[in-house]
Amino acid sequence: MSILSALMVSRATVAAFMAVGFTWGCFAAMAPVLKTRIGVDDAIFGLLLLGTALGLTTTLYAAPRFDRAMGVWALPLGAALLAAMATLPGWAGVTAPLLFLSLLVLGGFSGLLDVVMNARVSEVEARTGLSLMNVNHAMFSVAYAISALVTGAMREAGLAPEAIFAVTGLMILATVPFQKTEVAPPPPEHETGDVRLPLPLVAICGTMVLIAFMGEATVEAWSALHIERTLGGGAAEGAFGPAMLGITMAVGRFSGQAVAARLSELTVIRIATGFAVAGVLIAAAAPSPIWAYFGFGLQGLGVSVIGPMGLALAGRLSPAHKRTAVIARVAIIGFTGFFLAPALMGLGAEAFGLRWAFAGVALLLAVNWPLSYSRQVAPTRP
Repeated sequence: MSILSALMVSRATVAAFMAVGFTWGCFAAMAPVLKTRIGVDDAIFGLLLLGTALGLTTTLYAAPRFDRAMGVWALPLGAALLAAMATLPGWAGVTAPLLFLSLLVLGGFSGLLDVVMNARVSEVEARTGLSLMNVNHAMFSVAYAISALVTGAMREAGLAPEAIFAVTGLMILATVPFQKTEVAPPPPEHETGDVRLPLPLVAICGTMVLIAFMGEATVEAWSALHIERTLGGGAAEGAFGPAMLGITMAVGRFSGQAVAARLSELTVIRIATGFAVAGVLIAAAAPSPIWAYFGFGLQGLGVSVIGPMGLALAGRLSPAHKRTAVIARVAIIGFTGFFLAPALMGLGAEAFGLRWAFAGVALLLAVNWPLSYSRQVAPTRP
């Protein structure tokens, strides 16, 4: 199936993924500004980023109820709410407590949309028999890169943070009209009696996705600071760090759409982990921004497919009537790590410096190798 066809089949969820990408691409490129604005060190800034994790965790558990209650309107309403909340860091993030609260709310509404859109992709995959997770996550990366570059240009032009985040809110709002989609009917009553979930499968796939998103999140939140502070780059050069990650992740995920038809999910995860580990080590040791871009780009190519493959693997190995519940729980584990990682990165940067903190990310990514050989995910296709 061509990439264009896959985009057309899942156009509603593609718009939702782009809305989330616009949100965090802007935030990643604005991280140096927000940190300087409130005047805190790396450790405190990293702890403030825990606000997104706390908000995400709370809302992720509420997301299934929101999905059932809103039905076909869950995606567009979730994106509209995210558009409003995306403006908060601009005008509320003037002190450390206010920045924490704004990230708490933003993380919550981002998590709400995250769970619903991944569940929708899984439903469409089950209904059509097509592999669509990679192409949807690829469009998140495209939107992320676009947002980071636009934000960097607005920073260079001297726009205030309030204006930059407001523009991002409008970009998110522009995706809302495209997000209405049909919803899978509830399963027959005779299929809902067994409520037990395959917890070992959830744990293994969830941990794989967790590690992938943690590796991605550390670059998103800290690459601009690494380039600007450690390597002496300017604002536009710093913004190009997360943009490079977004661009190469999009390339990796679009390529993964084709690779997924030829190799098993676990084989792809093992190869991709090697690329990601090598890339983050190059970025950690980079003597100049150019080498950092190369490292972050290589990491993006690798880490791009691990998360989508983990979600797809969990959905494929789950019973049909439990698929959405399994996907939701794997997403809970994975996306919590997406927001925990920047905080842990801040603590590591304060204690050992950004170079060694990025080296620690390489060790974390390498854990996916032994996980991919676990018997809980063994029944995968050849």
